[in-house]
Amino acid sequence: MSPFLQTSISPSRLAVRISAGLSYGQLRETIMCPTLAAALGVLALLQSSLAFVPIGGGASTHVSITGTAVLQKLKETCKAVAESSGDEFNPTGPSAEELVQACLGPTATGEVSAAKFRAALQEIYVQNGLVDRDFVNSAAHHFNSEAFLEGRALITEGVVSIKANIRNQNFQAAREMLGRVLHTLQDFYSHSNWVELGYTEPYGNLIHPDLPIENIAAKDTPTCNDCAGGTCPDPILANILQEKKLTSGYMGIFSNEKPKGKCSHGGAADLTSAVVPRGGISKDERRPDNGAFHAAAVKLATSASLQLLEDIRGAAGDSDFLRLMGIARSAVVCFVVDTTGSMSDDIAEARSVIYDIINSRKGTQDEPSEYILVPFNDPAFGPMTRTTDPEVMKRKISALKANGGGDIPEMCLSGLQLAMTGAPASSHIYVFTDAIAKDIDLKDTIVALIRSTKSTVSFFMTGARRRRRSLRASFDDYKDLALASGGQAIQVSKGKLPEATDVILDTSTSALVTVLQRSRSSGEETFTFLLDESLKNITLYITATSITFTLTNPAGVKQSNTELNGHLGTIQNVGNLWRIRLDADNQTGLWKIKMLSSQPYTLKVTGQNIITFIYDFVAPYGGPHPGYAPITGRPQAGQPATLLLSVMGRKGPSSITVGEVGLIPVSRAEAISNGSTTDMGNGDILVKVDTVPQGEFVVMLTGMDSVSNSQFQRQSTTQMSVSKVTIKAVVDSSVEPGQTLSLPFSVMTQGSGGVFSINARNDRNYPMKFPKSVTLTTGQYGNYTLEITPPANTPSGTDITLTIEAKSSPAADSNYVVLRLSVVTKITDFVRPMCEVVRVAAEDCPKNVSLCVSFRWDLSANLTDGNGTGIDSITLRQGDGVFSHTSLSDLDVQASYNASCCSEIVEFVAVDKVGNVGTCYHSIAQVVPTSSPATTGPPSGGPPSLGLAQPLWLCLLLGAFMART
Repeated sequence: MSPFLQTSISPSRLAVRISAGLSYGQLRETIMCPTLAAALGVLALLQSSLAFVPIGGGASTHVSITGTAVLQKLKETCKAVAESSGDEFNPTGPSAEELVQACLGPTATGEVSAAKFRAALQEIYVQNGLVDRDFVNSAAHHFNSEAFLEGRALITEGVVSIKANIRNQNFQAAREMLGRVLHTLQDFYSHSNWVELGYTEPYGNLIHPDLPIENIAAKDTPTCNDCAGGTCPDPILANILQEKKLTSGYMGIFSNEKPKGKCSHGGAADLTSAVVPRGGISKDERRPDNGAFHAAAVKLATSASLQLLEDIRGAAGDSDFLRLMGIARSAVVCFVVDTTGSMSDDIAEARSVIYDIINSRKGTQDEPSEYILVPFNDPAFGPMTRTTDPEVMKRKISALKANGGGDIPEMCLSGLQLAMTGAPASSHIYVFTDAIAKDIDLKDTIVALIRSTKSTVSFFMTGARRRRRSLRASFDDYKDLALASGGQAIQVSKGKLPEATDVILDTSTSALVTVLQRSRSSGEETFTFLLDESLKNITLYITATSITFTLTNPAGVKQSNTELNGHLGTIQNVGNLWRIRLDADNQTGLWKIKMLSSQPYTLKVTGQNIITFIYDFVAPYGGPHPGYAPITGRPQAGQPATLLLSVMGRKGPSSITVGEVGLIPVSRAEAISNGSTTDMGNGDILVKVDTVPQGEFVVMLTGMDSVSNSQFQRQSTTQMSVSKVTIKAVVDSSVEPGQTLSLPFSVMTQGSGGVFSINARNDRNYPMKFPKSVTLTTGQYGNYTLEITPPANTPSGTDITLTIEAKSSPAADSNYVVLRLSVVTKITDFVRPMCEVVRVAAEDCPKNVSLCVSFRWDLSANLTDGNGTGIDSITLRQGDGVFSHTSLSDLDVQASYNASCCSEIVEFVAVDKVGNVGTCYHSIAQVVPTSSPATTGPPSGGPPSLGLAQPLWLCLLLGAFMART
């Protein structure tokens, strides 16, 4: 339970060093080893943590430790992937945008957005920080009160969940668990006496449950001296240090009780710190009495985080590890397709569009990183296909046939729910149907998922089959959902459908941004929007059954809706969709469009560019280490709204100057509610808006791009509104198949009390029990419990998206919370695959390295899985030679490697069927260990294999921690 330990490199300290006279080159040499190209990239995202630092705490953050470790491991992985393909990994600068561009390799020849990368890191950072809010009084989560076995059990359970979720492509669930596990692991070094015992390497046994936690001080063994002043340089008893006894400080949030003679955590929030022995041993913050210990704890916490990330990387493989971290081309193609009997033409068009995307964008930066397909019918929907292989997507959509559908309405929203919970956040989802939704009761759940994931949903509606009067649904429901998400609701005949699907091709790009989006019920209005020099492929979309409009550029040149090929662009009209593609020249400046309609209409302006932003509404939380946390539902009404924005530019945040940030209604003419901004550094902006618009609104941002020296305008697409209802719920563990998980949740209203309905749904249709209605008193939380039971045959690594909604009885107000649960089978096999090098033939390699090209060396090794679950995969991590192995079904797998004498290092990674990782490393250039895994434990210590030669491993650490010296 710490105030986010900080890495040694903070932007503030960096500024001090620069102002002290260090040149960029000197600074680079100071923090870099020669092997770390562009190591300043580690700095690029650290400041992302500042939205979640303690309000009044010290300079140290968990998030900056996590950022250092994650970015270092990303760079190693990107470099390895590039080298295995014969490419170079050479970022042009330290920003997230440039790192993503370099990591995606030579196919990323155009603009690639870093938004998913930044969002993925924020998910890890947020969950890391929330451990201090959600588990403030849990000793195990923070290694307080000598809860070493319990803390290690949390790490073990978490790592099993992470690996199982990665195997099932559930990357968001894996990222969230990773953030929590890293917090607990990092706390060990601040809250225990590991540093004081003199250890200089991480305690590897914490992440290897097959090894014991040794020499823990007994509960009746005193561990600390009394420190009347609260801060003393040597509080731990001499005999504890001499005997290498492991202890940690006791922490009392609500009680001052602790065993006699035990150390306390320390600090004003710890009630036990006033009980003899007084004081504390926490190294959360640098103080005059603990400066060296604090720095050592920071160093070890970062190193331990690197070890954990390396283990996860080994189990996942480099490709999925990068996807876990959001390193992928942003475009995701996600189709939800009605397969009832009347949909043959629509299915054929969906198939044609997917083939067109796959064939035209292969090898470009816009090649989709993932393909998702969900069919629905009546009464069935699914299964969902998720694949990174375009050929698999081709086969799946080619196999779709139109048949069945005994009832007129279909299970459209069920199919959409499955897609939204399976697709990455901020995806574009396209729904093809010609019928209304039979499962209209899911509409509120879909809205909650839209707001939670910020995904955009567009509907292609071909014909309106007559609905039964008994049903509440209509095609207007699709229009409501499209508007809520920032998508399009396109009504078109089946014969004209191919002319409307250009929208999909427009939005299937890795760098799509929205400049403006508005909707109106009718009337005449002129909208203005600012186009900057960096925007490409600018397109306007209007949906309306009857409308006239006139577009005017900054020079005053006009084009009306009757001029399909005019001076400003090309206009296409099909069904209710108008698509206007602007010409490439003379775009920069303030544009106007005057619109007149007697019917409802929408307007959207998009372009391609990497200048963009991501955001979350956040709320402060208290406790010993207060901070800010994202709101999972709607912000609270009657209070100022607080947002965290992360802004991205073409050369990183340094190339962007933020102007105004505010909230603006989408569906009515109303001035923007501007917020006051606080620059948190590195493109992170904390925004406070005192007056929140009534009804639905979006986020608008303006600023200056220094690369083009032009102003820009960007807008979010997902609509949001406030609520007087608040729901709180926290997932504190995974659930085993066949077992019941009890999930406490709380509901409160600041509006009128009374009866509120409760509705909970999960995307797997697993059985649940919860109160269907509750009675609330204004301003008071009611506490309740939901129980969910996944079936006994549920595969390990299955994730569950759970939505809980509370609605007042007249349905005047409501709110929701969206949670992710992981189903993980309990495992007892924690023995890593073992590698024994049995033969090395390198005697022909010349000592003169200039002659190496004409000679070769080879190696043979035996790999076994000690606990018998079997080896699942063996991959070459380092080395340019030829690698092969016998069948993985063999009890002993024989591996062989042959390479040029110029390639002196080989490393391969073996993963068993439950995710345990072992490595085999050998170098003919120097004497190194030839078997893996290495283990650590008191009193000797020492890191498990990181897949690196020891000098380089030390070099990485020196690079990460220089600024403390």
